[in-house]
Amino acid sequence: MTSFGDLLGPQPVLLTGDDEAESDLLNGAAPAEVAAAHPTASIAWAYLAEAAINAATDGAEPDVAGVIAAYAYARTGYHRGLDQLRRHGWKGFGPVPWSHEPNQGFLRAVGVLARAAQAIGEEDEYLRCLDLLNDSDPTAIAHLGLE
Repeated sequence: MTSFGDLLGPQPVLLTGDDEAESDLLNGAAPAEVAAAHPTASIAWAYLAEAAINAATDGAEPDVAGVIAAYAYARTGYHRGLDQLRRHGWKGFGPVPWSHEPNQGFLRAVGVLARAAQAIGEEDEYLRCLDLLNDSDPTAIAHLGLE
């Protein structure tokens, strides 16, 4: 049985993460420097994307250039995460638990991609991201504040 109670579904994917990138970020290194040093680390791209989307949407009107930067950072983190998921046996579906911390870089990048897509009116992409998050882990949307 998978962790989500599906007897026939695939086992959850537990990514290995990037310990050095995660440590650098937790110790206050600039996310851009961490992304440059560890370009395959989704968590670094998620940090960049979150900072960009938060800055771009903190006013009355969103800063479109900032939203696009967040979208690009998030898209990079998403694709880096997909690469790693596939290397870990993921076939495009199945659980990617939020509770496993190394999975959070990918899931956070997808969350920002959803926010940025919604901010520029790309509703189909926004809904695809929500579906991916829900399929990965039904709790991820709440963890990311997308409810």
